[in-house]
Amino acid sequence: MKRQLNPIILAFLFCLVLSGCDKGFEEMNTNPNASPVVNPAFTFTKAQLDGAANSLILLQGTMQYTTSFNDVAGFGAKYVLSQRSASYLAFTNAYPKEINEIISVINTIKDDPGQVNTLAASRIWKAYIFSRLTDLYGDIPYSQAGKGYTDAIYKPVYDTQQSIYADLLKELDEAAASFDPSKTTFGQADLIYGGNNTQWKKFAYSLMLRLAMRMTKVDVANAEVWAKKAIAGGVILDNADIAKVNGYVVMGQDINKNPLALNMLNSDYIQANGTSNTEGGKFQDVFINSLKANKDPRLAVLAVVYVNGLADTSAEVQKGMSAMLGSKPSDFVTYSEPNQLTILQLNSPYLLLTTAETNFLLAEAALRGWYTANSASTLYENGITAAMQQWALFGPAGVITPNQISTYIKYHKLSVSGTMAAQLEQIYNEFWVGVYPNSQEVFATYRRTGFPALVPNNYVGNATGGKIFRRMEYPITEQNLNAENYRAAVARQGADDFLTRIWWDK
Repeated sequence: MKRQLNPIILAFLFCLVLSGCDKGFEEMNTNPNASPVVNPAFTFTKAQLDGAANSLILLQGTMQYTTSFNDVAGFGAKYVLSQRSASYLAFTNAYPKEINEIISVINTIKDDPGQVNTLAASRIWKAYIFSRLTDLYGDIPYSQAGKGYTDAIYKPVYDTQQSIYADLLKELDEAAASFDPSKTTFGQADLIYGGNNTQWKKFAYSLMLRLAMRMTKVDVANAEVWAKKAIAGGVILDNADIAKVNGYVVMGQDINKNPLALNMLNSDYIQANGTSNTEGGKFQDVFINSLKANKDPRLAVLAVVYVNGLADTSAEVQKGMSAMLGSKPSDFVTYSEPNQLTILQLNSPYLLLTTAETNFLLAEAALRGWYTANSASTLYENGITAAMQQWALFGPAGVITPNQISTYIKYHKLSVSGTMAAQLEQIYNEFWVGVYPNSQEVFATYRRTGFPALVPNNYVGNATGGKIFRRMEYPITEQNLNAENYRAAVARQGADDFLTRIWWDK
């Protein structure tokens, strides 16, 4: 039987003979939808969208807001050993997306004196992105991150969290001071502040305050220095200055929808009937019980129970589900879940750093004697007020009246005669409710302060011995592709597991 050559091989051999066959190869191997030149404005927008979307939704369960009877979906609340890879996601998403994007923007504009404002905003956003990542994992690639394309560094070293924090604070300080009203901004390409330099400065100093207070357990002297610098610079004190990603829409591509609402709808609540929840999610009993016990007006804003197919927001029907369930309960429909008219709105803003948060942090600073313009009790009440007012950003169903707010505060005054620890517990119990749904920030504050005093869920087969996480685990890919630097980080920081404490949590 005569053997025939594969026609693809024949074509290849023919090309070797004819020198003209290489014409058009470059065009054939060029992506027509990509640009070889970075467009700073477009890339900055993408970095904002990716950076906002990259949060570990599983921490909603860890901070006992939500849970699921499904072991896979309930990992955050149950710490199930077999699902530990869910903790990798923030790391694996960050470097190829928002980190690479924002570093590309900075590299493109850093030498242009006319771009001082866009550079400042980019440096602040970079600090935000990296602060979130290091707070989850501890030591991470930082100084060599994003240098694969520019410097052929494909195996970046892991920087210590302490050195990362020092540089983040320096970056925020320098960026905030560099804004120039005579120079250009990103304008509408900036989804957070629309190019408003004054608001970017407030964001920078508020982020500085957040990071400063993070250090109170490990370096209180430096924490005081940076907290005072942030306060003097001017932090967010008005809801109009909240750092939030705007411009999300109901229809269109998923990247243009509120990422938390999109995730929650797709995983559980899209049917809006209380029973067809794909991943078995509901609000956790700890959260709902707290709201009910405190007669918190946010209960009606956040939670619904489907009664005869209709969403009921009345307090008497609200009921949270236990995180210890391993199968769907027969009364599943009777448990509370997120309100379609507020938290699940696809076109609602995504809150990054709020007036409520800064007021609660300032209340702690006042207790420590680092801030004297207002008393801790006034700042605490300001935090509660701001936290309730901000739900109006989610539409009419989120509006809480001034009378409801004042009544709540009347019965939840800060106990100024109590110990500092007792007052901190009150402040950060309110913080837990007040910055919801920012579970990642609550996770960080919980590790630093111990409040709220959540009781871990000791579910069968968990990965932590029935303890709440202290950090997330590095992806397996780091062990395979960046092994030497990974091993150095683990040797320095401690075992790569959920209970190893990061630098500021020692």
